[in-house]
Formats: sequence, structure tokens, C-alpha cells
Amino acid sequence: MQRTKTSSRIIGITMGCPVGVGPEIALRFPATGQDRAFTPVVLGDLGVLRRTAQLLGVTAPVVAWQPGAPVLPGVINVYSLSDLGPGLRWGQPDAETGRAMARYIEEAVRLIQAGDLAAMVTCPITKSALKMAGYAYPGHTEMLAALSGAEEYAMMMAGGTLRVTLVTIHQALVQAAASLNQTAVERLIAITHRALQEDFGLAAPRIAVAGLNPHAGEGGLFGREEEEVIAPAVQAAAARGWQVSGPVPPDTVFYRASQGQFDAVVAMYHDQGLIPFKLLHFRDGVNVTLGLPIVRTSVDHGTAYDIAGTGIADPASLAAAFDLAATIVANRRRLAETRGGA
Repeated sequence: MQRTKTSSRIIGITMGCPVGVGPEIALRFPATGQDRAFTPVVLGDLGVLRRTAQLLGVTAPVVAWQPGAPVLPGVINVYSLSDLGPGLRWGQPDAETGRAMARYIEEAVRLIQAGDLAAMVTCPITKSALKMAGYAYPGHTEMLAALSGAEEYAMMMAGGTLRVTLVTIHQALVQAAASLNQTAVERLIAITHRALQEDFGLAAPRIAVAGLNPHAGEGGLFGREEEEVIAPAVQAAAARGWQVSGPVPPDTVFYRASQGQFDAVVAMYHDQGLIPFKLLHFRDGVNVTLGLPIVRTSVDHGTAYDIAGTGIADPASLAAAFDLAATIVANRRRLAETRGGA
């Protein structure tokens, strides 16, 4: 898949749902770190951000920015793409806020493709408002894949201690088990392997593939998915020269990965991977969309309507997502230079 080329040092932060915690964490993010190699620009609503800054006592000036213009230091630069007015209510999304948050996403993709942004980091959206606005996408990931023309993509949850990808995601547990097949497992191993090399800069990544059943099936006593689906997929990946282990019993694989034995774990279903991940990375976890021609990371939390506007939202996940996006951009550029000089 062709990678988008850009020399920009700007990373766009989409504001997410205007009545969720997105505006607050976007405003508080600049205080989480200094001397970053990339500069943030918020794609959102200037009025909403200024009112939120006043409400929360954020003192950094909130100023308008346009693509191609210099990014001013010491301020919060905002590319304003909506004008929602002061009548919004925290925690009450509607079709208008849905259209606004969709436009932030669409414009971020366009600006990356034009070379004005190096990457995008997304604050949380709500699927219901997206639907009210007339969008059929179930979420960020599918929308970004469609906008960027990606056909093979997946979600990775990434932190400093653990990285996890998921073969099945939002399905009932019984449906997830029934839908497992060798092709899906092989596909996810391949996407994970490529991302670890190209985005995380690991020349020879070590991947563990979790079993589905207790004790990885115990030789078929507790289920045959390991023997009939997972093991053949692992063997096919290993035949390509990759360091892939499995099926590894799911009650030990995440501990082993957290101790540095593996660079990522391929989990079979949502909670198998997300429970250990959030135990370790509840504050600083990052959602990375693998397989896109653009770089996109996201916070690992939702709109948190129950605390929106109260001033207690934590920007730690946004800071981690921004820093990881910068790392991925740098790794992709380094790889492109290497390949270009080969």
C-alpha cells in the first residue's frame, strides 16, 4: 500500500464530539509536555474551545489558524471548521454536533493527503450523533479507512508495556468464537507484523498469538479452535520467516508480553485483549489504526459525557496518542528514506 508523503511538522488533533471531553483534553494537552518535535493544531470549533477555556480557566490563548500559515508558539492553534454557537449542552449530542465532528475528521484526512499535516490524533466521538448526521460508519476506524482508501486495516491498542491487536472486536462472545477462521487470524498476524516493522521500527518483531480456550484448548479437551484455526495460522506466518508463537495460553501470554518476551499479542476477542491492556494502560493507552496510508492514533476512551465540562478530564491518553503518532511518522519517514536510497 502506498504511503502518504509529507514534510509537515504539524499533527492535527480532531476535537471530537463538541459536547464531550474532547474540547477539554485538547485544551489541556499542551501542558502535558515540552519541546515536542511536532506541533499540534486542533481541528474543531474556535467558539466552543474559547468558551471551554474560559469555563475551565485555561489561560493559553486560543487563536485561529489556517493551513499553510505559521503555527504560533505558546498558544492553542485552531483550524475552525464549525460555528456551533453558545447553546450547546454538555453531554447532549445531536445531528449538528455529529456533522461537526465528522467534518473535523474529513478535513484532517484531506490535509494529510495534501501534505499540510503529518498525522492526525482523534478525540472521542459518539456513534449515535454520527448516525443522526447521516453517516453510516459505525465509528472512526471504518470512516478513516473509507476516506483514505484502505482495504486491510485493524485496531491496535498500544502502550509502553503492552501492545494488543484483536481478531474480532465488537461481537457477542459466542458470536466471536463462532466467527474465528484461519484466514482472519493470518490476516491480523500479517497486519500486526507489518505495523511493528514500519510504524514501530522493529526489524524482527516477536508476535504471540493467544489461544481462545483455557490452556489453549489443552490438546482439544477444552475446544478445537487452537488445533483447527489458530495453530495453522501461526504455522503459515512462521513459514514466512516471522517470529510468531502460539497458540499461547491466554492466562499467561499477556504477562509474558508485559515482561518483554513479545512485542505484541494477537488476541482472539475484544475483552481477552482489552482487560489486560486497560489494567496496565488505563490512563495512557493509545488506539492505533493499522494499515492506513495515513497516520492516525486516538485516545483510548470515550466521550465521557458524565464528566464533560467539569474540568476533571485527563489528557494523558491524548498526550500518549500524540507522541506515538509523532514516533510513527518519524519511523515511516526513516523507512521511506532507506528504501529510496536502496
